[in-house]
Amino acid sequence: MSGYNYMSQEGYDKLVAELDDLKTRGRSEAAQAIAEAREKGDLSENAEYDAAKDAQGLLELRINKMELKLAKARVLDQSELDTSSVVVFTTVTIKNVKNKREMKYQLVSETEADLKAKKISVTSPIGKGLLGKKIGDIAEVTTPNGVVEFEVMNIELV
Repeated sequence: MSGYNYMSQEGYDKLVAELDDLKTRGRSEAAQAIAEAREKGDLSENAEYDAAKDAQGLLELRINKMELKLAKARVLDQSELDTSSVVVFTTVTIKNVKNKREMKYQLVSETEADLKAKKISVTSPIGKGLLGKKIGDIAEVTTPNGVVEFEVMNIELV
């Protein structure tokens, strides 16, 4: 996907809000924890201070990663997507060829993937196998249990 992180407007807004929260509330809480630990005496033997500094480092790492995702983000207008084949942000109904079980998933970017909400990443094995397929095509997906075939039953925008 050429280094870009394709996102919906909703996913982009959610990431921006989370980043803003980490930069304000998160940094404030980390600084407060360090200050409280510092008040407890000798820093060379203060495990609470070391833990607070480590937590601050992890927070800054998370902020940095989120800023990188936003820098590479490209917001797609879902109304302009073509549903003649499976692309990012389309909802696809697939049927397992072997057991005839139907499933419905929306293909999204890695940052928006949520299996409980039936949103799978385009970089997941199923996502990769489905990209570019049309209704009636068979997608062969390599899983830990071997190759599974899925028939594309429907493609839509939700």
